[in-house]
Amino acid sequence: MKTKTLLLLLFAVLASMQWFVPAQMIFEKEKILAQGKEFKFKTAPVDPNDPFRGKFITLDFDANSLEIANDSDYNANETVFVILASNDNGFASIASISKKRPEGDADYVKARVQYVSRVNERKVYVEYPFRRFYMDESKADSAETVYHRSLRDTSSTTYALVLVREGNAVLKDVMIDGVSITKIARRNREN
Repeated sequence: MKTKTLLLLLFAVLASMQWFVPAQMIFEKEKILAQGKEFKFKTAPVDPNDPFRGKFITLDFDANSLEIANDSDYNANETVFVILASNDNGFASIASISKKRPEGDADYVKARVQYVSRVNERKVYVEYPFRRFYMDESKADSAETVYHRSLRDTSSTTYALVLVREGNAVLKDVMIDGVSITKIARRNREN
């Protein structure tokens, strides 16, 4: 009888943990969306497709590199903290990069060193954790077409709305000239 009760209790604990972990992840993302500081990251073209993860737009960003004094300070694939600022046009820029978590009230995001340029310039290039904007399958193809067209159109402004809080970031939306790409894709599908 005690063994059966113990097994039932163990099962209940394991089942609770299976719900707790995803709930905690969702809670963290919602907290960032509610309390995070919003940055606009100007995008650059790139877009592979992944049949296992669903439909998404892969984003690359203009603010992805910083000149450094010593190129041996950073190595590919290491974790860094990118301290963010906003430029005169209101888009995100990199103020500095650190191997240590910033203290104080700096807005920063945890990222990965993509590579270090050591030839003509000394720059560190970073890869942000919010490069994929997932979409409803029915809108993804239309959105991809609109996104690529907007990147080729020099009069169009394309950017990602990203909320940042304590090193974590959530990609909220992709905007083209101030309008959500989801709305543009829906409108294009209807026409």
